[in-house]
Amino acid sequence: MNIMTIKAKWTLPLLVVALWCAGMTVAAKNIIYSDNIKTLTSVVNNDWLSEPLLVLGTNDVMRVGFDEMSHDYHRYVYRIEHCENDWSTSEDIFESDWLDGFNGLTIDNMQNSINTNVLYTHYSLEFPDSRCSVKMSGNYRMKICDEDNGGEVVAEVRFRVLEPLMAMSMTMTSNTDIGVNKSHQQISVKLDYGSVNITNPDEELMLVVTQNNRDETARRGVRYNFRNNRGLEWQHNKSLIFPGGNEYHKFEILDVSHPTMGIDKIFWDGGSYQVYPFACQQSDNYLYDEDANGAFFIRNSDNTEIDYTCEYVFVNYELHSPYVGPVSIDGMWTTDADKSRYAMEYDSATQTYSVRIMQKLGYYNYMFTAENGQAAKTEGSYYQTENSYQAYIYYKGTGARTWRLVGFRGLR
Repeated sequence: MNIMTIKAKWTLPLLVVALWCAGMTVAAKNIIYSDNIKTLTSVVNNDWLSEPLLVLGTNDVMRVGFDEMSHDYHRYVYRIEHCENDWSTSEDIFESDWLDGFNGLTIDNMQNSINTNVLYTHYSLEFPDSRCSVKMSGNYRMKICDEDNGGEVVAEVRFRVLEPLMAMSMTMTSNTDIGVNKSHQQISVKLDYGSVNITNPDEELMLVVTQNNRDETARRGVRYNFRNNRGLEWQHNKSLIFPGGNEYHKFEILDVSHPTMGIDKIFWDGGSYQVYPFACQQSDNYLYDEDANGAFFIRNSDNTEIDYTCEYVFVNYELHSPYVGPVSIDGMWTTDADKSRYAMEYDSATQTYSVRIMQKLGYYNYMFTAENGQAAKTEGSYYQTENSYQAYIYYKGTGARTWRLVGFRGLR
């Protein structure tokens, strides 16, 4: 996938480079439905900064992992579903059209946690493998079901499979159609049909653009500005103007015995470990800080057996700000279906937002969001912010029964 991704304009610090090689993280929003499941991850080819995207016909592998919060055995199975470009389940195609192998396979790789205060069992799988793979591009949903509990769906992993039939290019500028070097960034996209015969692009093609892999603020179905017999262009398109936002906040918990990057204090309260990142302040000016655009990475200071030796702790977040409305914590790790877990409470006496969340040791990025999923007012919005962008082209030819993913370009 590297040939389709514009390389980073900045270099990750040595610590984060080490994380890349040593641990596990997620670069796309998944969903957890069960209170007993934590830390759901899905990473393709160990590239934790990128979206979970497999290229059809290659050796790409996605590793999926999660923790069940006990040492009791559960018979989990995973089932794959093909989805349309809006993530609704495809209704007009048969499983045999896109599946090669078997569906509903058991997850056999598991390990009880070792020397942890909080007991859990780590489950993992690799997809595709010799038993199950897909033969059609598009959006996919992997449902993880607990067969010991009536087949309850406990988690869901979303990923994409690319069939690179069309070429794309993408650029970003802070010189937008609504202001120059102020608070926004504008995306331009160019599409080459390649060998695909397109006669009605309005009906056959769908463009989706995301910022930092966030579906909450995705731009879908944006109409092109220019068309020729070889492709389409989205230039000076106001629908592709994004708020710049701000750099993500970050911290790293490697050991419960002492604070590490971004951590003010750690203590044992008699029942669990309490971790306090340095309190955040309302942003009034842009301050550059290297981040991972919302991604997270599970690891500990030893970099060994991280899946089942990392402790679970309670992270206590604080934001000092005058009241600006409801505020929540958001990152690629905030995957619980019950979003109230990430909602912060406000204390008017101290003008402080706060929330406590159970998390596994590792490196985390997060931001503060409002009710609409946009960045909260406390974050500010700056043209200098280094965001990542992802552009997807879906194709549904005349008479076709589903959308295929035929083009992708990433920019970071």
